[in-house]
Amino acid sequence: MSIVTSSTSQISPANERIYHQSSLIGEWKGKWAGNNQDVGFKVVNIRGARAQVEYTHNGHTERGIGQVNGATISFGSVSIGTKNGKDAVLLFSAGGGKASAYLSKQAPPADDNRLIGSWGGYSSENGKSASFRVLSVNGKEALVSTTVNGVTQQGTGLVYKNVVMFGQTQISTDDGQNGKVIFQVGSKSFTVPVTKYPPADSSSSVDRTA
Repeated sequence: MSIVTSSTSQISPANERIYHQSSLIGEWKGKWAGNNQDVGFKVVNIRGARAQVEYTHNGHTERGIGQVNGATISFGSVSIGTKNGKDAVLLFSAGGGKASAYLSKQAPPADDNRLIGSWGGYSSENGKSASFRVLSVNGKEALVSTTVNGVTQQGTGLVYKNVVMFGQTQISTDDGQNGKVIFQVGSKSFTVPVTKYPPADSSSSVDRTA
């Protein structure tokens, strides 16, 4: 069993291949099948068998840590699962009562640059770790800080669509939560899967024991 520490924020490559757990990350909204009331579920990140989540129902939001089990996440009396990364089923079961809701993944805001933030990860396949911090994006340029192969560098990178290139290192992301860092050492290239860390103000009050 792997040990999940506070410095990690990633999905294991084996679980991703089998369950596509990254498709759960994001904001989901829909309505309960019985009473047609609004319900929402947000998966902020996945750290091994734990997920930072937000569950919105009856006009209020509960935040905490859910348990990841294969292709589903359980949080208190509810569990969520998706097969295609676009539609999900939310099941409620407590005190003999049961309910279900069909949710749709919400698109991120158009003006939200998915690359901005702190990213980190480790590859069990090549034993390499990497961190990549995108401080700001201004047109085709990004202010970045990277640590790869034990070396930290800061400077200005080039932005192309969902990729930031900086020296012999680049980061890319499709969903704004999971990505990959590719860097070159000598004549060899290494790929490290990375995930975006939650903002400091939200992570400080949640998941202290992760």
